[in-house]
Amino acid sequence: MEEAAELANYLPLSFKTPKEQEYIEFLWDAFDTNYTHGKYQFAFLAYHMLTMSFVYFNIWQIKQSVPEDFEKGLIGFGKDVEKGLLAATSPFSFSVVPERTMLRFLKLIACDNGKIGTYAKLVDDRNETAHPNGNIFFSTPTALEIKIREVLRIVDEIQTHSAPIIQRCYERFLEESKDPDDREYSENADQIREVLIHAHYLSQKDIEICAAFDVAAKFGVHTQFSTIEALHQTLRSRYT
Repeated sequence: MEEAAELANYLPLSFKTPKEQEYIEFLWDAFDTNYTHGKYQFAFLAYHMLTMSFVYFNIWQIKQSVPEDFEKGLIGFGKDVEKGLLAATSPFSFSVVPERTMLRFLKLIACDNGKIGTYAKLVDDRNETAHPNGNIFFSTPTALEIKIREVLRIVDEIQTHSAPIIQRCYERFLEESKDPDDREYSENADQIREVLIHAHYLSQKDIEICAAFDVAAKFGVHTQFSTIEALHQTLRSRYT
């Protein structure tokens, strides 16, 4: 199903470890295999796991870009869980918290309770399909395709809400990477790939937000505007 592949544009272009990339590739393979063999219910389970991975990556970007807001979002968590989430070194560490609970962090990007309730319905659908209740909810490709369209609508909505976080992340990257002699990599392409995309789990959709950033409006009077603009143009030419 070609439409289902659109989710890949919302998932990271680069992962921190080979194990993380292997996991995402495994889920795609599970989706493709089950869909090809008509096991649509199991295909949905794999697709749901990919979708929740997308949510975890977005929450990770919140944790990195606005850590003070993320910490406030931990109010009400137990001490051990709070400590674990603050010390997390991977988005997949969020899996120790129930999915419905993690979705509450999306309030930090202005998703209201109504929207979060809609997102939580996906978790309920997953729970129903993953239990031995005698029901096959997705017995036809049409049934699964309808659900996938709903999932992609939700994913795109969350992505839209994430735009300010991505813009903030990119603005900070440009400011901190303005001097080729005082950053991790002297080459623009290397700096973008490793320090921006790889470190922040950016997706193609995230890159589109970065590419649309108005560099002149923010840095036009900066003494190193030329190097900042060159960095921005490198991103645009290589990834859009």
